[in-house]
Amino acid sequence: MLFSLIASGSKGNSLLIKEGESAILIDTGIALSRITDELKEYNLSLEDIDAFFYTHDHSDHYVYYKSIPDSKVYAVRNAIDRESYHIINMYEDVTIGELTITPIRTVHDSIYGCGYIVKGKESKLVYLTDTGSFVEDNLPYIKDPTYLILESNHDIGMLERSKRSRALKDRIEADDGHLCNEDSAFIAADTVGPHTKEIILAHISEECNTPELALKAYHKIFIRRHININKYILRCAKQREPLRGGDED
Repeated sequence: MLFSLIASGSKGNSLLIKEGESAILIDTGIALSRITDELKEYNLSLEDIDAFFYTHDHSDHYVYYKSIPDSKVYAVRNAIDRESYHIINMYEDVTIGELTITPIRTVHDSIYGCGYIVKGKESKLVYLTDTGSFVEDNLPYIKDPTYLILESNHDIGMLERSKRSRALKDRIEADDGHLCNEDSAFIAADTVGPHTKEIILAHISEECNTPELALKAYHKIFIRRHININKYILRCAKQREPLRGGDED
């Protein structure tokens, strides 16, 4: 499995996953030109993408979708504002070529949002962003991924000191808002297992977080949980640069 987190953050999100001859995109929240430029790194075009999966209908995940044919669009019911698409069900597998995709529940103010588990021949990738709290029922599904892409949105202190309105701060900190660094780290500590190779911290706020603070929180929580974080590759996704990973099976 190969992947590229083309963009991650409040200004746009898109994730490419490739297994053999199969390729999918999760979210198209950035300009299609950025997506097509990254696809060229894998000798792919938009026409080569077998399916487009969506997490929810917020604009940073869902713009630039109208040109995608209905036959290639997948989302849980009511998650996107589109008349015709493949409706998929929470915790039920969908097979696209050599990939198996499973939507998992998130808690976000988009109401019908989801994350995804993507399995290839040898690898399992978990993509979980835009959730203010963790759904315990998800744990058996996401446990011991090869690659964990998990939101680590904000540092609580930076958020509180920011010039954002009280209403916006409350929205972000709510149970259906976004994960802070510490909560993200606790979820990751519960999720990693013997097959986990890499943890990617995603959807990092440019105004209310820094990669350094997010990584510091992870180290602190993993030490508290008596987990050797140095066993894993730990990276932070970026808003404007793709983060590539995975291995050919």
